[in-house]
Amino acid sequence: MHWNRGGSGSKVEIGAADRKRFGDSLDNHLEKSPPTALRVMDLKEKDRLSVPSTSSGKQPEHPSLSNNKCSDEESETDSEESDVSGSDMEDSSWISWFCNLRGNEFFCEVDDDYIQDDFNLCELSNQVPYYDYALDLILDVESSHGDTFTEEENEMVESAAEMLYGMIHVRYILTSKGMAAMLEKFKNYDFGRCPRVYCSGQPCLPVGQSDIPRSSTVKVYCPKCEDIYYPRSKYQGSILFPSCKFHNKWSLLLFKSLTLLDIDGAYFGTTFPHLFLMTYGHLKPQKPSQKYIPRVFGYKIHRP
Repeated sequence: MHWNRGGSGSKVEIGAADRKRFGDSLDNHLEKSPPTALRVMDLKEKDRLSVPSTSSGKQPEHPSLSNNKCSDEESETDSEESDVSGSDMEDSSWISWFCNLRGNEFFCEVDDDYIQDDFNLCELSNQVPYYDYALDLILDVESSHGDTFTEEENEMVESAAEMLYGMIHVRYILTSKGMAAMLEKFKNYDFGRCPRVYCSGQPCLPVGQSDIPRSSTVKVYCPKCEDIYYPRSKYQGSILFPSCKFHNKWSLLLFKSLTLLDIDGAYFGTTFPHLFLMTYGHLKPQKPSQKYIPRVFGYKIHRP
């Protein structure tokens, strides 16, 4: 099964076709032109080229020729950049492509060896539709049934692959390799900082409020104040479900995963941040000593 993750036609091929059409039209125009006109053009061209050189001994370059030269160089550079970016997209694995999508910064890349171990995928086949096709897509395995799928079915498989990867991800980040990968993201502040003033920019960790998929969106946990917050990302939005009919429960399930812009909290789980801090105990900060005190005209507010 082949899934296209982006890219367009080569600019070099389009440029060559345009130049060929331009050359053909120019030849036709010259064939129709009278010989006298051609001779006049030749004389004018000779007069232009016979202009004496400047004092520096250099012949002035025609602006149109310079512009054409620059445009050709720019088109070649653009085509090279497009070819490089296109080849990068094709060469990258599905996992790498998915984790580098805007809004998926919290995900780490799960090792292929972990995914290929059936023990690590126990019971997931009962929770994800198109399980086999989704797994093949994640592992970049070509499927023989891809040509028979409609465009809508291909979209369903892609959505199922995202769901399956999230359910694998929550298990992987509890392993030693998974925690090491999340440690690097924690050090790079990929999960953001605590918005509380007295936490002084403490790095946060992703957490789910439930281990059941589609129950809640991912939040960030601050190890300092031990509270959770909404992640501060412009990609973490939410939209309402329009009223529409679904053929079955899988259609509804996949529709939710396609339309919700928020990351599912179950893809990180309720255990990860606390097990992470138990594993890397030296990263657990001391609780903040300062606490905000409400005041009115400088006086503390009496609390009954």
